[in-house]
Amino acid sequence: MIKVIQLQGTDTALYERVAPMVMNPKILSYNHGYPFKTGEKFIWFIALSDEEVIGFMPVEEKNREWVINNYYISPSGEEKVFNALLKAVCELETKGKDLSAVVQTIHKPYFSDWGFKSQKEWKIYLKMTRNFQDEPAKE
Repeated sequence: MIKVIQLQGTDTALYERVAPMVMNPKILSYNHGYPFKTGEKFIWFIALSDEEVIGFMPVEEKNREWVINNYYISPSGEEKVFNALLKAVCELETKGKDLSAVVQTIHKPYFSDWGFKSQKEWKIYLKMTRNFQDEPAKE
């Protein structure tokens, strides 16, 4: 069973949960070498299996949108972890702002299933957006 918790971007519990992962070279490689960032405007959605972190999605509140960027999903059980995290993120009270994501191209189907639409394409990433009024496409 996957449990998803939310932690504020500067919560000390966040560092206890994800610090060993975000400094792991294999996980940084998953993120194409980009560092993970956080701050006061971030909410982290963390997927747990038996209290072990199996994935996370930091979501940053910006002026006009919320943005998912630099996430990690354990390769084992990838579809279930993506769906659990995206369900929780899509239930976020967005204050009338759209939800955008910088998505690795190989993960496009997971985001599409939750109503995200491609806005821009780069070599290994896509910018996808989900209108705040949309209902989750999947349960």
